[in-house]
Amino acid sequence: MASTASLPGWLSAPDDANALAPLVWPSTAARDEAGRLVIAGRDAASLAAEFGTPLYVVDEAEARARAARTKRAFHDAAASIGTTVTVYYAGKAFLSGAIVRWVTDEGLAVDVCTGGELAVALAAGADPARIGFHGNNKSLAEIERGIAVGVGVIVIDSEIEIERVADAAARAGRVQPVRLRVNSGVHASTHEFLATAHEDQKFGVPLDRAVELGARIRSHASLEFLGLHCHIGSQIFDAAGFAESAERLLGVHAELSQAAPVPELNLGGGFGIAYTAADEPAPIEEIAQGIVAAVANGCREHDVPVPKLAFEPGRSIIGPAGVTLYTVGTIKPVPIDGGVRHYVSVDGGMSDNARTALYGAEYSARIASRVSDAAPALVRVAGKHCESGDIVVDAEYLPGDVAAGDLLAVPATGAYCWSLASNYNHVPRPPVVAVRDGVARVIVHGETEAQLLARDAGLEASAGYDRAIEGNPA
Repeated sequence: MASTASLPGWLSAPDDANALAPLVWPSTAARDEAGRLVIAGRDAASLAAEFGTPLYVVDEAEARARAARTKRAFHDAAASIGTTVTVYYAGKAFLSGAIVRWVTDEGLAVDVCTGGELAVALAAGADPARIGFHGNNKSLAEIERGIAVGVGVIVIDSEIEIERVADAAARAGRVQPVRLRVNSGVHASTHEFLATAHEDQKFGVPLDRAVELGARIRSHASLEFLGLHCHIGSQIFDAAGFAESAERLLGVHAELSQAAPVPELNLGGGFGIAYTAADEPAPIEEIAQGIVAAVANGCREHDVPVPKLAFEPGRSIIGPAGVTLYTVGTIKPVPIDGGVRHYVSVDGGMSDNARTALYGAEYSARIASRVSDAAPALVRVAGKHCESGDIVVDAEYLPGDVAAGDLLAVPATGAYCWSLASNYNHVPRPPVVAVRDGVARVIVHGETEAQLLARDAGLEASAGYDRAIEGNPA
């Protein structure tokens, strides 16, 4: 009998511990006649047999459809107030060559924040003019490379970066378009936001310095000031926080417009997704309309033209397209509050999904290799790492007969799981497989133990070293 004393308030025992919550899983996810989880036409068991576990699985059609829907939502909303929009895919959520091609095929620009992300975007064929370059501490080499390849915009994140970007652009003989990242004093998450005078964070500059710093940017002939940029948070379910932030930004935008036109306003990203059946993010169309309505109202209030808009979604595009597959190893019943919680340990963990340990993130899980009539049992899905905080899913109900060898699927892992993956405990990072119309292909190769050892300069190629590799195939 499971106790409810330690459960999150939203979690209750389901009628069917095999059911797939529609908003949490890719739209193609279903059970086949044998009860196996199927994603984009491939069943989980065959994917695990071919590629092993842990395994990141990405539904390509889902990712593409979300990119196209997001672009359409913001373009339609912008058109309704007489302006245009650029939608950037926020590469930090998950960036690879295939992902870059998917989102650019669907008409999105690409947002990067490091030299490495810029290199991936360029290598995958992204148009440099449709790349935005973020980062709170861009190195001089990164700035110079961005200017040299012709990135469409560099987001200036601090006062010191004004001179750095201006000098690099002047030496390159280029006029570099830039935005100025500001803190609006609005911080949002889910359906709540907090509005203060200032934000205590590493990104951006105070809003009350934007006019001064905008003038400094304009004083450099090598810089073109496009406008303000702001990012108010992550995992946001509605438009309220964005509307409050837009209202604040437009007051400063109007002041800047008195000296010269300010053509753009970038309101960032952070649109949320469902990780559990209790999550209900508003449709992206509703969020887009709510934001642009606030922009239109603010422009009327301050008597300025409606600027071109820009947004940077990442998680909301790639997150729901991803599912991670694991193999169950051990099940350990642990008494809690007069009941029992079953620790279900899998062959991955915080090395392939650090978000639970880092942020207390909540996830769902289902047995992927079968269905069961067993009564739901309270479980905690744990990883294999030597760390008590190595938890993948903190609280969930699975069929009570969950057993060693079962495949376990954790949905909504397309964003920030591969991006944050590590080799903790010398565990190789898993491959990423894209599935579309029943066909699966590797889009990011997994690592082997041999590759981990090869990076260790303290190891020499010796007979003992060779035997260690041969005896521990990955």
